[in-house]
Amino acid sequence: MTGKPTTAVACLPVGPGVYRFRAESGSTLYIGRATNLRARVASYWGNLGDRKRLVRMVAQVTRIEAVSCDSAHEAAWLERSLLEVRRPRWNRAIGGHEVPVFIKLDCRPRSPGLTLVHEAHPCEGARHFGPYLGGNKVRLAVSGLRRMLPVAYASEGLTGSGRDMARVLGVDARDREALLWALGAVLDRDPPAVASLLAALTQRRDEAAGAHDFERAARLQAEMAAVEWVVAEQKMAVLAPLDMTVCGWVDDVLVSFEMRGGRVCRWQQRRCSEAGARRLVESTPLGYADFGRRNAELAARLTGPTS
Repeated sequence: MTGKPTTAVACLPVGPGVYRFRAESGSTLYIGRATNLRARVASYWGNLGDRKRLVRMVAQVTRIEAVSCDSAHEAAWLERSLLEVRRPRWNRAIGGHEVPVFIKLDCRPRSPGLTLVHEAHPCEGARHFGPYLGGNKVRLAVSGLRRMLPVAYASEGLTGSGRDMARVLGVDARDREALLWALGAVLDRDPPAVASLLAALTQRRDEAAGAHDFERAARLQAEMAAVEWVVAEQKMAVLAPLDMTVCGWVDDVLVSFEMRGGRVCRWQQRRCSEAGARRLVESTPLGYADFGRRNAELAARLTGPTS
């Protein structure tokens, strides 16, 4: 955008996303992520105190670029993937400390259940979901899912203690298919299934708080937040090893994202005529078209009018 970088801050959305600072030469200085893009980027031009390293970096910023994401989880994946490909000078690490993981749903009659795994190897009788960032968060999400949908106790191979627990929970082998369907629906981000699960967890949390069992209530709250992280919209890393390009064009600005092996690994933007962009935009997969256009609109606002 023409003028000071701070002029661009007001153009940033207040939702989650990834931002990039560029120097006058065009080189990338820093890539970061935020749950509130406008507030986070504005903070660089606030009181930095004794953070001399940031002061030196900010003095070199001449342009701000940003991507509006559909969730904090999506922003985390985009930041991580971009930094794994190339880390700018002012980024100290590849981005975040979250570990990539998957959730495995075993659908076999004698061993149904959910587990956290680090690799999604094909397995007969099982489905994999993810990838997700954050092993600890995903473990909490799995705990919440097991709590409300205890499919492991609908197994055909329960021992004596397992059968006793199944009686306490009120489930048996006849419930297995329904529980597996419900788990799959939540992990597939089906809105009614997600809402039903979160409502059930909320009720358990409120009951615990009402009984002054605040430790249990806190655990249930953490599980709810973790489930919300897992089921949040996330298109930057997918299970299938897809190779594709996502594009959006608005007001002579073309924004493109390259996905390789199921991970978005490159984000570019440049001036381009409508005719030059048409084929690229039309080839963008339907599920990504809104994402591409929204970020082209944002890029056009941040770039400003041509001189």
